[in-house]
Amino acid sequence: MQFKIGDLVVHPAFGIGHIAALEEKQFYHEGAHPYYKITQRKQSMWIRAEAQETSGLRLVTPMSELAHYREVLQSSPVPLDPNPQQRQMELVSRLKQGSFQSVCEVMRDLTASGWQKSLGQADTTTLQKTRDSLSEEWATAAGISATEASREIDSLLLATRPAASELQ
Repeated sequence: MQFKIGDLVVHPAFGIGHIAALEEKQFYHEGAHPYYKITQRKQSMWIRAEAQETSGLRLVTPMSELAHYREVLQSSPVPLDPNPQQRQMELVSRLKQGSFQSVCEVMRDLTASGWQKSLGQADTTTLQKTRDSLSEEWATAAGISATEASREIDSLLLATRPAASELQ
């Protein structure tokens, strides 16, 4: 997919930004290649145009698709691997896909896991980063604040939380 100047995009590691330019750049000892300049609040980054798909760069999810993602957040969670190292590798792999679907699924699954038992340090960190990323994109797509987006996401997740007696 070719992006246009002004497109609002999401990078899985760096979040939301605007396509500010498409320019020929030469980094290191490689020849010149076309790069997208993506501007964010406090930084700019360059993503090679030919590598946009492998980098996970994509357009911000349209508002019209949020209804589907509300259903994803309210759907049954997928149990996570009990082995902490394996679980982290799987979660990172899912998030590296860069899709909004995978972000919603990881949020749902980690949240549900935290209802069953306390999350460890790595899972807590992954959950917080996922929550921040999801809230930022949800807010952008819906045209609301990140705080409002977080409240809506939490409400959707809590609507499917089993009663305490069911967790044991």
